[in-house]
Amino acid sequence: MAKKEFKYRGYKIEELQKMSHDEVLELLPSRARRSLKRGLTEQQQKLLKKVRKARETGQKGAVRTHCRDMVILPEMVGVKFAVYTGKEFSEFEAKTEMIGHYLSEFTLSRRPVKHSAPGVGATRSSLFVPIK
Repeated sequence: MAKKEFKYRGYKIEELQKMSHDEVLELLPSRARRSLKRGLTEQQQKLLKKVRKARETGQKGAVRTHCRDMVILPEMVGVKFAVYTGKEFSEFEAKTEMIGHYLSEFTLSRRPVKHSAPGVGATRSSLFVPIK
C-alpha cells in the first residue's frame, strides 16, 4: 500500500511553498495567523533570513536560534533547527506536519520533576518515606 501524501488544508507541500506569504497566512490557525499579521519581530526576520540562506546553500548543520515564538512556515520544511531551551540547544528537523505550530512546541524548556528523599531542613513529619 502506497504511503499517503501529506496535505495541509487540502494543499500539497509544493503548492504551499509556491504560495505568497499572505495566502499561506489565511490557511494557518487563528493564533499563528494573528501573530504573523502583526508583523515579524527583528529576531523572527533574522531567523527567516537564516532559513532561506540555509535552503539555498544546502547547509548541513542546524540553524541555531533563541526565537521560540516563530511559527513554522512551509518554506521552513526540511531545515534542521537548534532551538535554545534556556540551558542548551535542542535539535529537530521541521516536517510537513509541523506547519502552523511554534518552534517552542518541539523543544521542551522544562524538565519533569523527579522527587527523591527529603533534603536538609525538612520537617520531622516529612522525613517519613513509606516502604513499598
